[in-house]
Amino acid sequence: MANYDFNEFYRKKKGMNTWTFAFATDIHVGTPRSFRYQPAWNENWQTARRQIIEINPDFLLLGGDLARDGNIHRYELEAIKADLDRLPFPYHTVPGNMDTGNKHTDVTGPFVSRDDVSLNVQSEQLEQFCSVFGPSQWTFVHKNVRFSGFCDMLAGSGLREEKALWEWLEAQTKLPKQQHHVWVMHSALFIEDPHEPNFDIRDPTHYHDWYFGIDEPYRTRLMEIFKAAGTDLVLSGHVHCRKTQYAEGIRFDIGPTTAEAQWADRWPDGDPTLGFLNYAVTDQGIEDTFVPLDKVSTAEGYGPGGHPVPDQRDYSIASEKPSLEAVGLTESKGEF
Repeated sequence: MANYDFNEFYRKKKGMNTWTFAFATDIHVGTPRSFRYQPAWNENWQTARRQIIEINPDFLLLGGDLARDGNIHRYELEAIKADLDRLPFPYHTVPGNMDTGNKHTDVTGPFVSRDDVSLNVQSEQLEQFCSVFGPSQWTFVHKNVRFSGFCDMLAGSGLREEKALWEWLEAQTKLPKQQHHVWVMHSALFIEDPHEPNFDIRDPTHYHDWYFGIDEPYRTRLMEIFKAAGTDLVLSGHVHCRKTQYAEGIRFDIGPTTAEAQWADRWPDGDPTLGFLNYAVTDQGIEDTFVPLDKVSTAEGYGPGGHPVPDQRDYSIASEKPSLEAVGLTESKGEF
């Protein structure tokens, strides 16, 4: 795909008014200063980054989980921001749960290695993300298309930021309508159907259904906002498996990851292939092209997966030793 000009291809195919934007999500870029590090994920992002630059979209949208552990390590957020700032076109991002903390729960799920309540999104984590990347909710118009993004982990969180988020979301329904309206969020709005019941976090057969989606009543409230705002397309990530769904006249695209595939067996038409999406805005609408990575790294890393509790985070194995202050540790805790 080297030097392939998607913009020129679509212009010839659809007309001179055609333009493109790219969508990448769950890139999970880490650093060797952490208690865990997957250099393959960093290398995969660099592959995707190069391919996106070759496409030369008007801008890049990112669906969150920019860093491997941005909710823990500010330096990981700063590192990926520096990388994104060097792109030759603008980018717009929402946070993911690995950047700010998970959706809210009052009870912990069935896995003893994961304390779900302690993983709830916190104001301090959101403030840290915003201090690096700017507001977690935004909207702009580009060539008669409105793009809006927000931090969906706040829905049902009870945090002080949640009320302001709903007020902002409702205000989007009053804005002048454009040719199209595209939204960016991190979590899937629903797993199978927008009217599905809430999944029980304590049920091991449905834990991931709970983890990847939005609970009621927030799901219905968001759907009503999307409809009132004239939405055509909702982009999300989190699942690490590409999937397209339609509901009430709106297309919902769960984007592919560039890091590590998962949940490949959840849907018969789900695609875990690593890559990103390129969208062409034409006179006929918005068309997508899936772009697989042209090279997938096999580099080996270290450290645990999932959401390890603090006493499972061993910074002594980090290949580049961080400062104690950077990871919020002291020598008396024995991690070094």
